[in-house]
Amino acid sequence: MEPKRPSIPMQVQAFRRRRWRSRWPWALAAVVVALLLIWLVSRSPGESTPRTSAPASETPVAGPPWQMGNPEGRFTLTLYADLECPFCRSYFPVLKRWVDGNADVALQWHHLPLAAHEPAASAEARLAECAGEAGGHAAFWQAVEWVYGHTRSDGQGLPEGQRYPDLTPAIEQCLASERPDAPIRTQTAEATNSGVTATPSLRLHDRQTGKAILLQGPIEGDALLSAMDMLSATDNTAEPAHELPANTSRQ
Repeated sequence: MEPKRPSIPMQVQAFRRRRWRSRWPWALAAVVVALLLIWLVSRSPGESTPRTSAPASETPVAGPPWQMGNPEGRFTLTLYADLECPFCRSYFPVLKRWVDGNADVALQWHHLPLAAHEPAASAEARLAECAGEAGGHAAFWQAVEWVYGHTRSDGQGLPEGQRYPDLTPAIEQCLASERPDAPIRTQTAEATNSGVTATPSLRLHDRQTGKAILLQGPIEGDALLSAMDMLSATDNTAEPAHELPANTSRQ
């Protein structure tokens, strides 16, 4: 909206008429500047939105690693798993329900395809990675759930002709590349170097105290809560990493 010019009495207008004729270019310039300022002010909120909504602290963290639950929670529960592991297959929905019921925990996936389950284990891991690359964290976990729901396990892989229903051109392009191989290899090496060789295994990390505990096998919710209590204790008697024996898949 164009700003109004100042109201000037008629007597003064008559007195200044000649001087005004010589100054009209300056007045016109002032009006143009005012209109430009009004346009910038009205435009800036819409333009500033992309810049102010983009800080890393306010946007979902890209993966990998892939997480579900509360990424700002005190505890990170890393699941070392193989998509062909039968114990992982039966344990995953149980663990997912437990994480959904504990707001202070983030579940993080860590690839550990076992040699006995190859090549199906890595092929399915690649599918999950590409789904995550194309659709983010939720898409990654959706692919994991789908694989566990359809695989024959123990290295047998998916039934002949079974295709992921949410396959997109982006996922297909990713699968045709070597991109998903890097995180799978890296995470497998990290697990081996840290002494994790069985699936499923869990590492519970207290982000506040910095302490962690390694739990092997399909650990029940009560045991996980006890581990959380131990890690959050104010004393430092807990070891940085501790193993609780349980039935595991070492195939």
